[in-house]
Amino acid sequence: MESARQFALLACVAVSFSQVACIASAELEGEDEAVAEVQQDVTIHNALTANALTANALTANALTANALTANALTANALTANSLTRGALRDPESRELLSFIVSCALPEDERVEVKVDGVSYSFDGDLGLAPEWGKKRGSCDESCQGWVSACLLARVNYRGEHVMISLRGKNQALSSTKWERSRYDTPEATYFGNVFGKQQRLFACLAPGKRSIPRVCGPSLNDCPIEVVGECEDVCDGPRPDGSFSDCHDREPFNLPCGSHVFPWGTDRYKASVSVFLE
Repeated sequence: MESARQFALLACVAVSFSQVACIASAELEGEDEAVAEVQQDVTIHNALTANALTANALTANALTANALTANALTANALTANSLTRGALRDPESRELLSFIVSCALPEDERVEVKVDGVSYSFDGDLGLAPEWGKKRGSCDESCQGWVSACLLARVNYRGEHVMISLRGKNQALSSTKWERSRYDTPEATYFGNVFGKQQRLFACLAPGKRSIPRVCGPSLNDCPIEVVGECEDVCDGPRPDGSFSDCHDREPFNLPCGSHVFPWGTDRYKASVSVFLE
């Protein structure tokens, strides 16, 4: 009965949301081939709920987060540690883990764990931190940055079925010409670290945007992610694919000459994920 309830919960999440994984390959020669490649990934994974990201036991407790990132993202490592094993009793923790595995590991890898006699399976997809899934692997600062940015980009406020394109300065986020032409509306760029003692959840607005309804809802004031300004002000770029990189967590001071100088104490995040909509 418990297994059935958990399956029903995950099924409800899956019906509500979806995302498009960017294709890590060179541009394909024919549009038909490109369409087939993108469509293969369209319905694989779904958007993450804000509550699962910000309030669940898997990363909210610093000791648990450290236990997760200091060890390999494998079934043995997850269940051998009492902190992570206990956290995975929470459905929201399992929801988050499914997106962590999806962001970190490539699509040919899977993590299967058993909690209180119930088996759960989590599939890889994007492959932003494949080293985390290796034997004796761990998630260092770079890994935490890329996986965090991916998780933030996949939060969905409204519970609607929304397709998104993820892009960034990472080979795993390479995009085809077809994908860039279809998903041509920039939304925002996401960066931070969800694994730290205090979660750092940031976003910046794409040029011309004043809101992020997919993630924040009707107002930026109640957004679960802190929107720090416009991407053109806080990040480098845009890059050829339209994404921004090396983003700061505060807006710069504007000098009379028009140049930007970042204030003391600002943090820069080398890993960032830009989202584009149809």
